[in-house]
Amino acid sequence: MYVLPYGQMSLWGEYACPKCNNNSKNFFFPSIIFILIYNSANQLIKRIRSEYRIGPHNKKILEIIYGSLLGDGHIEKHGNGARISFSQESNNEKYLLWLHQKVVELGYCNPSIPKIQSRIGSKGKIRYIIRFHSFTYQSFNEIYNLWYINNKKQIPNNIEDYLTPLSIAIWTIDDGTRVGKSIKWCTNSFSYEECLSLSQILYRKYGLKCSVHNAGKDNQYVIYVLAESMPTLRNIIKPYMVSSMLHKIQE
Repeated sequence: MYVLPYGQMSLWGEYACPKCNNNSKNFFFPSIIFILIYNSANQLIKRIRSEYRIGPHNKKILEIIYGSLLGDGHIEKHGNGARISFSQESNNEKYLLWLHQKVVELGYCNPSIPKIQSRIGSKGKIRYIIRFHSFTYQSFNEIYNLWYINNKKQIPNNIEDYLTPLSIAIWTIDDGTRVGKSIKWCTNSFSYEECLSLSQILYRKYGLKCSVHNAGKDNQYVIYVLAESMPTLRNIIKPYMVSSMLHKIQE
């Protein structure tokens, strides 16, 4: 893909509409190149306002977004659009920088390297985090509405379309925890029915056998991958894992 800065996209390859059904969600376009004007100091003179950033969006960025939203990412309203926030503790810096590079390559965020920042956590404890945001898109409002009801995150009804090896890898990096010879996804913010639906999709699409368990708190649940399905999970997501996180799925 030809990458353009400041959220511009050249329309190469497969593009997707998150609200469309399986029969019409993918679109193919001839190449279109946006001309950006720079001054003599190689600085962009004019950025595109969010209301004009309407897509269509490359399917890979949607897979990254959906995987992140299953994990630690969130969408926030910003101006008349919405943007994706990616955040990690400082000990996961390598992963966050890897993810940032992926989003930069697709033209969806500022290429400036994220820096570790300090913030006050619960009980006054200082936390060190690293984060970045996507550009703001008016069309990201649709993704927000799919994922949030009354400001509470939910599993969207089109999750199966975007539960791909890449999105599962990002989800695993974000919320996967090794448990003996297996792994669990910490899906505490989702309902039992949502966790069960995710498990059924994983089995239907990839043959992954999973089980839903109480997380030890009222109305909180986690998804365990059965040990017999770990080789399958490794084969699916290892090509998409950052090296610093491979310990989560190694034998």
